[in-house]
Amino acid sequence: MKKTSILIFILFLTAMMQAQDRPQPKPGKAPVVNIKKPQTFVLANGLKVMIVEDHKLPRVTYNLTLDNAPFPEGKIKGVDELTSRLMGNGSKKITKDLFNEEIDFFGANVNFSSQAAYASSFSNYANRILELMADGALNPNFTQVEFDKEKAKMLEGIKAQEKSVPTIANRVGDALVFGKTHPSGEFTTVETLSNVTLTNVQTNYQNYFVPENAYLVVIGDVKYNKIKPVIEKLFGSWQKGSAPKLSYTDPKNVDITQINFIDMPNAVQSEISLVNTINLKMSDPDFFPAAIATYILGGDINSYLNMNLREKHGWTYGANATIGSGKYVSKLKSASAVRSIATDSAVVEFIKEIKKIRTEKVSDELLANVKAGYIGRFVMQVQKPQAVARYALNIETEKLPADFYENYIKNITAVTAEQVQLAANKYFLIDNTRIVIAGKGSEVLPGLEKLKIPIFYFDKYGNQLEKPVAKKEVPAGVTAKTVLDNYIKAIGGEKAVTSVKTIAMIGSTTIPQAPSPLTFTNKVDSKGKLMVELAIGPMSLMKQVVNEKGAYVIQQGQRKNIEGTDLAEMKASATTFEELQLSKKTGLTISGIESINGNDAYAIPNGKTTLYYDVKSGLKVAESKTVEQGGNKMTQTTNFGDYREVKGVKVPFNIIQNIGFELDIKMSEVKINEGVSDADFL
Repeated sequence: MKKTSILIFILFLTAMMQAQDRPQPKPGKAPVVNIKKPQTFVLANGLKVMIVEDHKLPRVTYNLTLDNAPFPEGKIKGVDELTSRLMGNGSKKITKDLFNEEIDFFGANVNFSSQAAYASSFSNYANRILELMADGALNPNFTQVEFDKEKAKMLEGIKAQEKSVPTIANRVGDALVFGKTHPSGEFTTVETLSNVTLTNVQTNYQNYFVPENAYLVVIGDVKYNKIKPVIEKLFGSWQKGSAPKLSYTDPKNVDITQINFIDMPNAVQSEISLVNTINLKMSDPDFFPAAIATYILGGDINSYLNMNLREKHGWTYGANATIGSGKYVSKLKSASAVRSIATDSAVVEFIKEIKKIRTEKVSDELLANVKAGYIGRFVMQVQKPQAVARYALNIETEKLPADFYENYIKNITAVTAEQVQLAANKYFLIDNTRIVIAGKGSEVLPGLEKLKIPIFYFDKYGNQLEKPVAKKEVPAGVTAKTVLDNYIKAIGGEKAVTSVKTIAMIGSTTIPQAPSPLTFTNKVDSKGKLMVELAIGPMSLMKQVVNEKGAYVIQQGQRKNIEGTDLAEMKASATTFEELQLSKKTGLTISGIESINGNDAYAIPNGKTTLYYDVKSGLKVAESKTVEQGGNKMTQTTNFGDYREVKGVKVPFNIIQNIGFELDIKMSEVKINEGVSDADFL
């Protein structure tokens, strides 16, 4: 099949870089913040109600939150998410369609989860919307039909993420840091989700959707004395109950800093995170210094990590640092996706910057800017009902002083450089840190081994392994030609393959920057013509064409003719099946056997591109290409899967291009010897 990756990469690289480089607005002078105190009462079942009257706008919001302790799900991990997905499908009193129809009629917003419910509407409809929210929360209608539907969607999502390097890096990282049996370390698998039944969902709801630790925060254009009896009527029948008290061991940090490596042969860059657990409460005296320290390390474009890894070295689009806080053990995490070639160097710089904030006082200018940014964001948030509800809830659940948020600006302003340094030394445990890395072992392990940091190896489920073998010996008699010939045979045989004159592929994909799915169109003619296009609806985002006159790309309305080596490469890619020509090419060799998505594949280098063919099936499963952009070399990988037969020839209906993120293209239609005309290549 033809190659389509290089110009698609340029398109998205440009978009991503533009998004990253937008200047951040500077906050103005902070006004005096006056957060209204809620009026409160408690129902006999334990539900705590907080009401904040605000008559500036004719709107009201309701936030029902269950402040349950985290709980492990064990062999039925996924049951809580399934419960969340099934809530909101109407109630035992009203069907899903009628429920949603009425909400739409009022122009309201109502959402549910296994631990919460939320509603907002115009105050004219405040009572009815609250009634609908209460009905959906307290009388959910769990049906087998909806259960089967949502479970199937979740299973499909899990399977789709099995090749995602960021997803696997995150889940293995949490599993190692917290432990697989800890609520923060558990992850849903096909196996655990398959164990979940409708009865499990119903039991989960009955056990945990209880009023013992429940809070209802009401904010907006309502009168306390009028809404109070409505709440008492709607929630007074909520049966009193306590959530199960399950115990688990708190996680401990490692004794020595170590690298925890997950080999992902399909990775085009490495996911790096430095993680240690912490126990930071919002009520702690060093809460604000710790938050400021974390932001200085990796909170924005001007942070230590970004100025080093992105601005100075150009290894990443961005690095970040986050710190958790609350009643339970959380984590401090510094992370970035970096170019594979720079993995070991990036680890060194991560450590360098963390040590810097521990040993050197932050400059007055940077500290002032960070504090101003914090204050500006707080002032913006405090205008939103959701934020006010969260603040009111935090004061209760986190046992904060009643004036915590009134003094927020004062407390931020008071943070000193000395306090930042002390907090960094307390929470940034550089000598007891897991350096979790998911990347292509064959490319990055030689450099990591030179760092003299202990390396432990894990699979994508967090199970410890021996050091992965990058390449295996090729059996005697197997050559590049035999592999290529076997591929032709595997997809239908030489006669069927040579009869293919044109291929038209239509599919769709999504990207983080786009508001809706993209349409993918790929057409090729055996006469050396190619057209690839990505579009949103009728609007073309990128189009590249190869014809008898040359080649060009149109991106964001701008046309550019392709010349030189790029033109030669594009012309070479304009073929139905390149293996027909490659099997006759001399000098091709097999560089080894590598693991591609967990299966052995023969690797055949061809210039800047390496082609991978599954040892067992003979099908082409991937290709990788070294490209240069802005003076930096990087590897792009394209995976091929879901082969289906079309007119006697097998073609991939799933193409995944890893270009810093995964461009997962699923074909809806593939046509052979039809659906292509000369007009497609003008």
